[in-house]
Amino acid sequence: MNQEELISFALSLPEAVESAHHGTRDFRVRSKIFLTMPEQDYCVVRLTPDQQHMTLAVAPDDTAAVPGGWGQRGSTRLFYGKASDELVQDLVRKSWQNAAPKTLQRQFVIIPSG
Repeated sequence: MNQEELISFALSLPEAVESAHHGTRDFRVRSKIFLTMPEQDYCVVRLTPDQQHMTLAVAPDDTAAVPGGWGQRGSTRLFYGKASDELVQDLVRKSWQNAAPKTLQRQFVIIPSG
């Protein structure tokens, strides 16, 4: 998946908007960040620690924990350019769900890819 496809997919999620924080491009749902793009070759998704642990186990070549405390809380680097489209979409959806309020999640059915 290239950067334009990633951006298009992120913005296709319910109520997703593009913004920026400290000069870093990000994507939010109701003001909560679910995806950041700090570098050209990866993005950061907001996973739970359990989701991150599972992701790192099944996709070690495509993902990495963000160094430090953010990574310990689930922030995960996703190397979207080399990962499968299915993995990228799945992790971005999970990140959106983790950021979205429960009331919004109940309004939309997000069908996982695959």
